[in-house]
Amino acid sequence: MKFHALLRYATPAHAYTLAGRLLPWLFALGLLLTAAGLYVGFGLAPTDHQQGESYRIIYLHVPAAWLSMVIYLAMALWAVLGWVLNTRLSSMMARALAPTGALFTFLALWTGALWGKPTWGTWWVWDARLTSELILLFLYIGFLALQDAFEDPRQGDRAAAVLALVGVVNVPIIYLSVQWWSTLHQGASISVSSGSSIAAPMLLGLLLCALGLWLHAGAITLLRLRSIIIEREQARQARWLERLRPQRPKGPQGPQEART
Repeated sequence: MKFHALLRYATPAHAYTLAGRLLPWLFALGLLLTAAGLYVGFGLAPTDHQQGESYRIIYLHVPAAWLSMVIYLAMALWAVLGWVLNTRLSSMMARALAPTGALFTFLALWTGALWGKPTWGTWWVWDARLTSELILLFLYIGFLALQDAFEDPRQGDRAAAVLALVGVVNVPIIYLSVQWWSTLHQGASISVSSGSSIAAPMLLGLLLCALGLWLHAGAITLLRLRSIIIEREQARQARWLERLRPQRPKGPQGPQEART
């Protein structure tokens, strides 16, 4: 019974309602956690003994880099589900995720450049990780362009799903590039197997910022999903949209209305 209750949210109408209920909570919690993380990271965490104050860019750079890869995997999953199972909401979800992923990929590249200037002495190097992250941004842009290249949204969804699936191979390249090649980019400071190599206040601020930005990413994705649902459901004249229209208030009847 519970499983069937969850399945109803796979329809655009119920997904639209659920997204609307989640949005205020995600925005509020995301803002609160991000603010707390930035306070810990910039106000309480100690100065790094090697990089000085410039290391504090990690509180935006690292969560953005994580999100750029995770969102791409989620986008590809939803796109392939929409392609294989022919589910409309899956393709809409992939469409909603793509701009969010592109935003965080750009943020990761931009903050990486701000970090690279004082650390490496240059804004950009054709480092394996930086280059593969730039390719990820192009994949996001290509996904969005392919979806808009067809008059029929379903054809655009299928073409974009193929690109998303092919582009998945770039994600492990980004993650493992510092191990596979000799690069300027430093290795991971947090590992599941070996734990953390940074001070506890640094780690706390980083995790708070990461969780806050993840919630914010979920909120803006759901906000965009609601717009996409309305746009596509209006095109197919879905009847459930009628209940979203404001009802005209019934005022007092005029003389002509009273006679009829």
